[in-house]
Order: sequence, then C-alpha cells, then structure tokens
Amino acid sequence: MPSSLNLSGVFADAIAEHLTIVRQFVAQEDAFERAAVRITDCLLAGNKILWCGNGGSAADSQHLAAELVGRFRHTRRAFPSIALTTDTSVLTAIANDGSYDEVFERQVEALGQPGDVLVGISTSGNSKNVCAALAKARELGLFTVAMTGQTGGRMATLADVCLRVPSSDPARIQEAHILCGHILCEWIELATCITRAVAQGGER
Repeated sequence: MPSSLNLSGVFADAIAEHLTIVRQFVAQEDAFERAAVRITDCLLAGNKILWCGNGGSAADSQHLAAELVGRFRHTRRAFPSIALTTDTSVLTAIANDGSYDEVFERQVEALGQPGDVLVGISTSGNSKNVCAALAKARELGLFTVAMTGQTGGRMATLADVCLRVPSSDPARIQEAHILCGHILCEWIELATCITRAVAQGGER
C-alpha cells in the first residue's frame, strides 16, 4: 500500500456522507408513503409482493422479503412476499435458454397477478432485467415500485413510484435502500395491525 494513502478519515468520512444522504432522503417521504399505502392495501387484499435486483440489490430483495414472511418488530400473520432472486434452477434455466435480461420478467409473468406489487431495486436504475420485470408487471396490472439512485435511470419511467436516493455512490445508495426497506416493513406491520384492530372493533 502506498505510504501516501491516509486511512484516518475513512470511518468518519463514510459516516458523515451517509448521514448527509439520509437527511436529504427525507424529501422522498411523499413517494415513500404512496408506495407504503399501496403495498399495505395489496397485502390486506390478499395479494403478494414480488422483489428483484442484482448483486447487493438481490440480497436486499431477499432480506426484505424475509422480513415480511417472518416478522420485523411485531408478531402477526405471515405476509406473502417473494424474492425472485433465489431459485437457482429457474434463474439459470431462463438465462441459459434465453437471456439473463429475462430472469425476472419471466417470473413476473408466471407469478404476478393484478393487485400484486413488484419492487425493483437497482442503484443505477438501469438494470436491464429489473427494467424488463417492471415493464412486464405494468403490462399485467401490478403496481410497480422502483428503488434507485439519484437519477432514477430508466426505472423511473417504468415504475408507478420511484424512490430515489440522492447519491451516485452504490454503497451509500444500498445503505439507504435497506433503511427505506426497514421503514417500509415497520409501516406495513403497524398499518395492517391498526386496520385489523379497527375492523374487529367494528364487528363487536
């Protein structure tokens, strides 16, 4: 390692940059609430959430799908939530027989129903297979949500709601994506609990 490199600021600089981006991300609250309300309504109606992304965004898809199938903060019934990134036989068959650009689109075609929600995650907003999945989802009548970096990329034109992290740094964008995802899980749990409590109170 060259002696001219200085590691002393790596930790503090990363934290400072992260905090700046998160504070700016507050401007996305209206878009976040539109997505959260539609996803909550979807689950209350008995529909499902589909997630997709590549690399770190694939890991985020699996993480957030698991939070809804399992639990985030509250004990409640499991929500139907599927990451399209996990079935290696499906992924490799589609990529081998067709194209990697189709690996999520074909699954949306197979699994998606009107009333479902597809969440596509990409730091650039231009991942071809995520874009193809969003386009197919809209064609089939799904509500579509994109989680991207600051420009939104092509996904911004394909999604009903686009949550844009104000950064071009993939690491910082991914950090904000998982924060946004956790807030989304908390919103869904609380909103569904409140809705059901009100409904049960009315039945009495």
